[in-house]
Amino acid sequence: MSTPGYTKKILAVGARKFLIQLLSFDNGTFVSVSENGQKIGSMVVSIGSGPAATSATVIPAKTDSFFLKLIAEKISTSIKGIGVVSLYADRELGNECSKILMGEIMEMVRA
Repeated sequence: MSTPGYTKKILAVGARKFLIQLLSFDNGTFVSVSENGQKIGSMVVSIGSGPAATSATVIPAKTDSFFLKLIAEKISTSIKGIGVVSLYADRELGNECSKILMGEIMEMVRA
């Protein structure tokens, strides 16, 4: 798990650019992923203190709700704490884009 603090990264996936911002705390992590600027989007919260992560949707997603839930649960399970993930995307991510974003986010969480 990373030390408490702030990290940001711009990730180009094909012709799309995403800003990934990560704010780490002792007991959790907030991740914001936004395409073309800094925007708040759909949001999912997950807690991974028990045998399985428990998630709740704070702001519903029109698309990519599975991605949001999956990344929040992976983060909360990995750090054994709270994972909050926000995603704003201009259009649906698609499988390849989701895989790349997931890999980068988890790498940032572990750093």
